[in-house]
Amino acid sequence: MISWWLYPLLFLTGAAAGFVDSIAGGGGLITLPVLLNAGLPPQLALGTNKLQAAFGSGSAAWHYSRAGLIAWRECFEGIAFTFVGAYVGSKIVIHLDPSFLKVIIPWLLLAIALYSLLQPKLGETDLHPRINRGLFYAVFGLSIGFYDGFFGPGTGSFWAMAFMLGLGFNLTRATAHTKVMNVTSNAASLLVFLWSGQMHYGAGLVMGAGQLLGARLGSRVVIRRGVKFIRPVFITMALIMTVKLLWENFRRP
Repeated sequence: MISWWLYPLLFLTGAAAGFVDSIAGGGGLITLPVLLNAGLPPQLALGTNKLQAAFGSGSAAWHYSRAGLIAWRECFEGIAFTFVGAYVGSKIVIHLDPSFLKVIIPWLLLAIALYSLLQPKLGETDLHPRINRGLFYAVFGLSIGFYDGFFGPGTGSFWAMAFMLGLGFNLTRATAHTKVMNVTSNAASLLVFLWSGQMHYGAGLVMGAGQLLGARLGSRVVIRRGVKFIRPVFITMALIMTVKLLWENFRRP
């Protein structure tokens, strides 16, 4: 049970996470600790987190689509592979502890942040794809989808970087297509957590309402202001996630 007075806090948490996540990813850094501190066990918190996150990623994808930033015909392969990867990852995390990934993931996020800082022109314009789209989605859909279902932090950063380097998207298009893959992996994970009963519907729906609002505001800012706004937020969130995971991994008990 969650005390009634926590629900307004959960709504505001969802709104803040939806805003940040629609721009640069990393919303889970805000929502998951709040759910855990509200007293939910880890598996229940993970399932509830996927429920509320689906509202935010779905809202952001909708607004990006209306702005013409998503090529849906080119996304179907990615949706299929990402769904499979996330479903398998979520099935496994029900039975395993994903904490060992905290050792590896912060260094990958740090590499993304440093690469973005050292390549100031990265994502400013569309470039020619460096990899066949089918192969791209098979590799990254399965791998990043699996990671999102199994662990999650940094998924948005990994997808955005993959879209820029692999398919040559500018950062605005990469951010928009990232939300399509996020909502796909969230949906796949939801099926697993719903089936296993790992879901707090009250908390998930209240936070989901906040996510709808935050994602709407965040996506509007991206559409209006573009790469110059996204880039510093993207780098900042990657660094914040790196510091948080390193702190959790190396702090003394």
